[in-house]
Amino acid sequence: MAAGPFRLLPGEPFPAGASVGNGGVNFAVFSRQATAVTLVLYATADAREPLQEIRLDPVGNRTFFFWHVFVSDAAPGLWYAWRVDGPLDTARTGLRHDPRRELLDPWARAVDTALWDRAAVASPGSTAPGIRAGVIDHGPYDWEGDRPLNHRPEDSIIYELHVGGFTRHPNARVDAPGTFAAIVEKIPYLQSLGVTDIELMPVMAFDTQDVPAATAAHGLVNFWGYSPFGFFALHPPYCSGTDERREFRDMVKALHRAGIGVILDVVFNHTAEGGPDGPMISFKGFGNDIFYHLDPADRRRYRDYSGCGNTVNCNHPLVARYIVQCLEYWVREMHVDGFRFDLASILARGEDGQPMYHAPVLWNIEFSEVLTHTRLIAEAWDAGGLYQVGDFPGFRWAEWNGRFRDAVRRFVRGDGGLIGEIASRISGNSDLYAGSGRLPINSVNFVTCHDGFTLHDLVSYDRRHNEANGEDNRDGSTENLSWNCGVEGATDDPAVLALRRRLARNHLAILMLSQGQPLLLAGDEVLRSQRGNNNAYCQDNEISWFDWSLVERHADFLRFTRELVRLRQRHRALRRRRFLTGAPGSGQNGQPDIRWYGASGNAPDWSGDEGRYLAFTLSPREPGEPALHVILNMGSDAHTAPLPPVEDATWRRALDTSLPAPADIAPPELQEPVPGATYAVAPRTVVVLEAWPA
Repeated sequence: MAAGPFRLLPGEPFPAGASVGNGGVNFAVFSRQATAVTLVLYATADAREPLQEIRLDPVGNRTFFFWHVFVSDAAPGLWYAWRVDGPLDTARTGLRHDPRRELLDPWARAVDTALWDRAAVASPGSTAPGIRAGVIDHGPYDWEGDRPLNHRPEDSIIYELHVGGFTRHPNARVDAPGTFAAIVEKIPYLQSLGVTDIELMPVMAFDTQDVPAATAAHGLVNFWGYSPFGFFALHPPYCSGTDERREFRDMVKALHRAGIGVILDVVFNHTAEGGPDGPMISFKGFGNDIFYHLDPADRRRYRDYSGCGNTVNCNHPLVARYIVQCLEYWVREMHVDGFRFDLASILARGEDGQPMYHAPVLWNIEFSEVLTHTRLIAEAWDAGGLYQVGDFPGFRWAEWNGRFRDAVRRFVRGDGGLIGEIASRISGNSDLYAGSGRLPINSVNFVTCHDGFTLHDLVSYDRRHNEANGEDNRDGSTENLSWNCGVEGATDDPAVLALRRRLARNHLAILMLSQGQPLLLAGDEVLRSQRGNNNAYCQDNEISWFDWSLVERHADFLRFTRELVRLRQRHRALRRRRFLTGAPGSGQNGQPDIRWYGASGNAPDWSGDEGRYLAFTLSPREPGEPALHVILNMGSDAHTAPLPPVEDATWRRALDTSLPAPADIAPPELQEPVPGATYAVAPRTVVVLEAWPA
């Protein structure tokens, strides 16, 4: 790369960002109200002095609201930032232009935080360095024929994991802990689980320094990554070398070869710039009034529907286009298979903050040709009170089903009166989706996720224990619908431990026996604990890391999970695109596709206030597939359950969560026949029987 100063040409307004071309690099950025724009070039990401400062001509280097310049002889390896001057009128217009501040290019493909000091940049009048953007080589990458996998949603089993936490523990025994490369080393483990897709918590560049002061004083950082500042760039610490895009692509390609898709958790609802006192990183300086929801009564204030200080104005035309372009980039250039949208209801809010069913950004995402086969999953609520589970705009969008989570948690801990709702959740949520023409596959079912208790802690704690976060245990949810089985936290009581194992098995069994797309939290299959912390967003340590010694220590529970996945995979009846009806002839051989039973073998008492028992039979959908009979007894009493007769077949026990391993679950070749016409169901137990030819 030439040392500079560089020769300059007017450049082009598109594409935005830094684009390497013949003989140099084109730089372009958007700022509607700017009166002066300066491009600052650096030789290295941590250079204190610039190579060159290029003040753009508002006539020759501006096309409408895009500012641009072509820097001849510039090449990959160069680093840069922008400075923008213009109106500073926070109260009336919301504009915050400040020519002293270095701004990160919103379209940056690579970033570096070597000189970043969030507190210093946030202080009034600061001239501290900003986050730098890198000029990278957009040359070809050999995908070797790779394409996104396009798994059928009904066949999916999604596994949510954190790139850093999954392999950072010393006993992970990987070459580059906490990186994309380390994920590749764990592919055999993922294959052994039977998961079809991994859902990666945020991998777009985020600010690890974005934590409350008291949390920072404990030496803690933003670990989860829900504090983005670079939507086109990868988080540098997740890479072991300097070619971040290659490492990510190598991971995607390797996972695809193993039959595993990649879904990204994306955070378009807010940014790391926070509220009025937050740092100016990028969007605030280019167009604060465009990129964020501002209070019309006092535009110094940010409308906060995210709970994080600001809210992205997603349905402004520029911002909506920016979001769609970003998603298309990750699919076209990085081959990801789908996206999970954090607090996605914010994307449904119009520029006035009110919900819109025909929100342009959501429908533009749905109708994008590039995203035609891309999985779209919404966290269908926000921190401003908007809750859209069952009513999220669009038809392709699946939803994280919070109602499934809450119902199953209450049912498994022993709450009564839930039989009707549990039947709806298990059978595909027709009460939520059928009326709008959607399908069971619109539901992503989960019991636990990154946000809240792990499965182990869900059955071990009644209360959150977040003291380690530095906020006096005030953060995190107060209502977890959990049950500690009589003892809070760690215990040596064998009866309590056995009951906890049973409840944990019940949760997973109901999850995998339900229509829709199941989501499993990484580590639940080996009973990973966060010591009762239900908001471990700041814990980059053993509280959050996957402890790989648990694979051996809890091998019996890992085996249970693997066999449970295999049980789901061998039953097409558990993986339907259409709703169950219970109508005669809707199943094979003239049978209903589903039949429901109460404890007596007759129809359930759907209106009962104390009901904790439900059974059902699913007819097979494919030749050779056995019928399936499921018994859910979440009460404290045992039941003698009548079994429906099966023609030319015998019921065999596939699963009984009350039994110790390895009797708790068995593959077909090891299943024991059930003698007689009844089955003795223990309290708080899930039983699954398969009808195999006699």
